[in-house]
Amino acid sequence: MRILELKYGCNPNQKPAEIRSVGCDFPFKVLNGNPGYINFMDALNSWQLVKELKTVLNMPAAASFKHVSPAGVAIGLPLNKELKKAYFVEHIDLSPIATAYARARGADRMSSFGDWAALSDIVDKATATILRKEVSDGVIAPGFTTEALEILKQKKGGKYNIIEIAPSYEPSEIEIRHIYGIEFVQKRNNVILGFEDIKNIVTDNKNLSDEAKRDMILAMITLKYTQSNSVCYVLDGQIVGCGAGQQSRIHCTRLAGDKADIWYLKQHPRVLSLKFKEGAGRPERDNAIDLFVRNDATEFELNMLKGVLEEVPERLSAYDRETWLKGLQNVTLGSDAFFPFRDNIDRAYKSGVKHIVQPGGSVRDTAVVNSCNEYGMVMVMTGLRLFHH
Repeated sequence: MRILELKYGCNPNQKPAEIRSVGCDFPFKVLNGNPGYINFMDALNSWQLVKELKTVLNMPAAASFKHVSPAGVAIGLPLNKELKKAYFVEHIDLSPIATAYARARGADRMSSFGDWAALSDIVDKATATILRKEVSDGVIAPGFTTEALEILKQKKGGKYNIIEIAPSYEPSEIEIRHIYGIEFVQKRNNVILGFEDIKNIVTDNKNLSDEAKRDMILAMITLKYTQSNSVCYVLDGQIVGCGAGQQSRIHCTRLAGDKADIWYLKQHPRVLSLKFKEGAGRPERDNAIDLFVRNDATEFELNMLKGVLEEVPERLSAYDRETWLKGLQNVTLGSDAFFPFRDNIDRAYKSGVKHIVQPGGSVRDTAVVNSCNEYGMVMVMTGLRLFHH
């Protein structure tokens, strides 16, 4: 048995704390820093996610994790100039894996503050350059170039957490955990979700493009490693809104939909033209942009903008927001369990959802399918529930 002592568990009062590898060596090396209990939970969950995406889609994948759920996930598709600016990477020569992380981090930059990054491919200089500039707790990847490793080792005063994991590692099929002195044993959820799982189209509209199929795969694999209940919105190979850990399905759908709307509003020309005061850091910029696009910011919060922006332009009116959000189209929605009521479909439509993937199995499946038909949506039922706790 291998044992690695940790500073403490989930909270500072939870001592002692350690991780153990039973029957074999640890499948990873800590190259720098001193990862904690939650760091390792984020690292191992996020690594599984990006590894599976790379396996199924054969593209570099990245995830930005916080508290054992992804704030963002993406594959390495090219970025347009608007997204490069919105993600603060317009002056970086992006590699595919760097692009994947820029997309993952850019999905919900507020939630990604202090994230754990997971990369499916070897971390290169471009990816390390992005990470160096962001507030992040650590990174896990199958390897690092010499240049990238040196860049990352200088982060956080030399304390940045860097984990290299063996991509060939496969754990035991049985997993065990303890809760309140009781041992729980189950078969690991080692199903690899793929294109064969999205063949059961149950709506009148059966027009499913290759891009929509790809985004459905991305949604399902993301949900597999997101704390339940969970729903996510996907567009062009990246999560644009994730609602995790809600007790009600509609609350997941609303939360994720609101995040998708904010993601899209941040690409509005008035937002992209904001001029920040010299010395304004990335977190201050992210907070200012979030306040600028939200329609519920208080007067006190809006006054904070004056300390970050050179000038505060006219904010987006209700009409401006509604008009701009009409451009959010062809979004894919994934759910880790069935939709019990059509209100989820009604909310999804407001955020441009055209394609839905979900397990099905509700007594109200017919009503949910009928609501999709009203909107001309395509719905796939997989029969695979993806709860994760």
